[in-house]
Amino acid sequence: MKSFYCYFSLLLALSLPVFAEEPEAKADTSELANRTEEIKKQVVELNRDLFLLEEDLLHPASTRLSVYVSMDYGVFFSLESVRIQLDGKPVTAFLYTDKDVSALKRGAIQPLFMGSIATGEHELVAIFTGMGPRNTPYKRAISLDFEKQTGEKAFEIQVVDSSHKLQPEFVVKQWK
Repeated sequence: MKSFYCYFSLLLALSLPVFAEEPEAKADTSELANRTEEIKKQVVELNRDLFLLEEDLLHPASTRLSVYVSMDYGVFFSLESVRIQLDGKPVTAFLYTDKDVSALKRGAIQPLFMGSIATGEHELVAIFTGMGPRNTPYKRAISLDFEKQTGEKAFEIQVVDSSHKLQPEFVVKQWK
């Protein structure tokens, strides 16, 4: 029992200077918090730089192909999914939520595919499914033959309402 009291007294004696230096401890804590925030910012910047470097290494600009999807009002077509095939092989697919479709209708452009391809002749096929005019199931495929040369190639597939046809149109636009 005597050793317990000695131990307790020793702990109490060691802790007294800490309580006496409380304003200095708060200053140290504040400085530590500031340094932690700076390190967090540096980690975020480093992560972004590493992501960009990885993209450049995996998909150099000379072989890069990018495919984007956009949509206007969507009165005649409610998008549910899209599949992309390149040279007869599936490369990506995406199922849309109501939030995704709402963002597209507000002007968002979705990056759907980014990959590397060799130079030469290629065929890109996009298959859209959803609900068409009068709430009928709607499936439409568009095909694009193109030649890939050195340098980046980017396409935007636009889903556009055609008021004179009363149905959606799918337009491919090449980015420069």
